[in-house]
Amino acid sequence: MFKFLSSTLTKFKPIKINPSNTPNLNLHRTLFPFLQNPHPQISQSHHHTNPNPSFTETRTGFRVFSSGFSSNCAGLIQGRRIGCGVVGKLSQVRSFSGDHGELLERECMEYDVVIVGAGPAGLSASIRLKQLCIENGVDLSVCVVEKGAEVGAHILSGNVFEPRALDELIPGWKQEKAPINMPVSSDEFWFLTKNRAFSLPSPFDNKGNYVISLSQLVRWLGVKAEEVGVELYPGFSANEILYNAEHEVIGIATNDVGIAKSGARKETFQRGVKLTGTSFFPLSLFLFYNKAIGRVTLFAEGCRGSLSEKIISSFNLREKAHSQHQTYALGIKEVWEIEERKHRPGFVLHTVGWPLDHKTYGGSFIYHMNDRMVSIGLVVALNYQNPYLNPYEEFQKLKHHPAIKSMLEGGNVLQYGARTLNEGGFQSIPYPVFPGGAIIGCSAGYINVPKIKGTHTAMKSGMLAAESAFGALHEGSKMENYWDKLRNSWIWEELYRARNYRPAFEYGLLPGLAISAVERYLLREKSPWTLKHGKPDHESTAAADLHSPIIYPKPDGLISFDIPTSLYRSNTNHEHDQPAHLHLKDPKIPERINLPLYAGPESRYCPARVYEYIPDEKGQMKLQINAQNCLHCKACDIKDPKQNIEWTVPEGGGGPGYSVM
Repeated sequence: MFKFLSSTLTKFKPIKINPSNTPNLNLHRTLFPFLQNPHPQISQSHHHTNPNPSFTETRTGFRVFSSGFSSNCAGLIQGRRIGCGVVGKLSQVRSFSGDHGELLERECMEYDVVIVGAGPAGLSASIRLKQLCIENGVDLSVCVVEKGAEVGAHILSGNVFEPRALDELIPGWKQEKAPINMPVSSDEFWFLTKNRAFSLPSPFDNKGNYVISLSQLVRWLGVKAEEVGVELYPGFSANEILYNAEHEVIGIATNDVGIAKSGARKETFQRGVKLTGTSFFPLSLFLFYNKAIGRVTLFAEGCRGSLSEKIISSFNLREKAHSQHQTYALGIKEVWEIEERKHRPGFVLHTVGWPLDHKTYGGSFIYHMNDRMVSIGLVVALNYQNPYLNPYEEFQKLKHHPAIKSMLEGGNVLQYGARTLNEGGFQSIPYPVFPGGAIIGCSAGYINVPKIKGTHTAMKSGMLAAESAFGALHEGSKMENYWDKLRNSWIWEELYRARNYRPAFEYGLLPGLAISAVERYLLREKSPWTLKHGKPDHESTAAADLHSPIIYPKPDGLISFDIPTSLYRSNTNHEHDQPAHLHLKDPKIPERINLPLYAGPESRYCPARVYEYIPDEKGQMKLQINAQNCLHCKACDIKDPKQNIEWTVPEGGGGPGYSVM
């Protein structure tokens, strides 16, 4: 595909970048135009290739800062968006090309710090690292790899935002026009029955907090990261952890792309890239080879990160911290545009009770944003027992509650999405440091469940890890200092005080509310005991014969909707002709165990209808996986009763395309 690279790069002239003409994240401007369209000075004849495998070197100049790096730039390789902030002044390009089907060698690029995931934790870590570099006159190269098509595309959250960590990271965020402009104006808490809503004292203290779109805030953080010299590379999926001979993590590799469902290489085949080390290479020249290795690697993939889970398992990080298993919930959300007369800017509402049964932990939220937008969602703990429960349908049913339906009538849905979240809290925090790096943000799990907030703790964890990484790289201290910093931070204090709320609901809704009231109002979050979580979520699913099927009402197309309609609103898209990123460890388990024993729960817990049981030519029910529907929520990886489904990354750029979530 890129065999013309050798002949064209030698003719490539330096490009001068004008940052003033760059839109947000600089994602739409082409740094290397010949990778999309031939340069006007390059004729079509330059697209022929050497028939022999080739190795070519070329050097390219850039307009650079005094530090030796170029100003903010962007590249778009074969329609894949890339935003970057720092590019080496000199570059060497290796172009391995062969016509005989041999596997091409992965290219290797070297960075001081490689961060996987451009969410709140990853971007905060990258910004803090570069701030420390500026403060100390040090040059450390930092890159962030993100599987979403652009920064923020995979970010979904409620979100009532507590700015505590942002105040520390970027004190002037108000003056720098962060998309945080809707302060909480009122805060209500309801207990719902099928037809009524009972107001309860609100346990939340949202004074000084803001109703925001987290995907928009993350985009803004991406701009701030680029401004201080971080290289951002959305559209590339990290799918492999790289180790040295001592089993220390030395970086990651991005996945190969251009592979058909059959496993054959298509004409668009591109080998992955390694990210490692300290030499400076412009990643925009190399990402189609796919490996990255760093002296420190930070995993900030979010809840149930595929590589983070491997790290936790490989290095026994839960055992090292004597922590419990993680517990999870699935959050399903829509953003509506409602009638002006019904809009209450800054209004925050949380509910418990209906439509969930009293054994299932969860609740709903309604947040009034700006511009008549309202976020509405339902969070369902994934330790629910009834295999017939369908979180998506419970959410649709919720919207028909008389007190909620009246808010939505006359409005329309702008966007839909779903994502799992950590609920284990203090008891489930793993030891976050491993040889070669650390796990940060929701990959480790720092959500404060009673607050229903985790963005501020994720950001702070990234900042603490950045400080430890800087100390390890520049001052010779140990990366293990991150663990000490974490335990001495307000994250630890906050999660410790909140530790007993979530496990209290192991006893049911009403006992959980009673225990929580005692914990908050009588003991003032200073109880001398620590409650434990129950079974892991996948073990909590009961046999189908212990429950009755749940008959859900059909959607009306006005308030409630079917899954295809919702999927369209999520902007979800995957390359259809690629290997499924959802793997069955044993392909016989769905038909032999899940269907007869649990009534095929994967067809219900997935909020995107990825899993369907359909009859084959003999009339036997078989599991069909519609991987192209995947919202990357990770519910299947968590809830499958036999842990038979492994979620892996698809080709970079696939998945949802959130903009206001």
